[in-house]
Amino acid sequence: MEKLINEFSFGLFFWQLFIFIGLVLLLKKFAWKPILDAVNERETSIKNAINAAEEAKNEMASIQVNNQKFLKEALSEREVLLKEARTNGDEIVAQAKTEAKAEADKIIALAQESIQNEKRAALNELKNQVAQISLDIAEKVIDSELDSKYKQSQLVDKLVKDTSL
Repeated sequence: MEKLINEFSFGLFFWQLFIFIGLVLLLKKFAWKPILDAVNERETSIKNAINAAEEAKNEMASIQVNNQKFLKEALSEREVLLKEARTNGDEIVAQAKTEAKAEADKIIALAQESIQNEKRAALNELKNQVAQISLDIAEKVIDSELDSKYKQSQLVDKLVKDTSL
């Protein structure tokens, strides 16, 4: 029986080995090649994705450098524009102050001239009133002094003596 079991075991081993080798050959022909192709394809796509990611990373770094450069240029241009705007604003304020001062000086000069004209007019009116009052007083004095004919003739004589032809 042992012999039979040994022969059966050997036969079983042989057939198992034969089936295993056949299965390996079938798998090699039909399964391993597609599996290896899929693995290689997957490996290639991963390498391509890594390369694309590396290129994108480099491109992003380049874009970031360009953005920094543009930002610096924009900031410097903004500073130039702000400085120019401040300068223009200061010039406009200075010009407005100059114009306002000139206008104020003109108004003051006109006011002073008007005051002088009114002062002259008031002085002339005052002189006229003083002259009129003086004439009225002189008339009253002369009337009171010359109420007699004798005083009148004395005054005429005196005036004639003082005036020489």
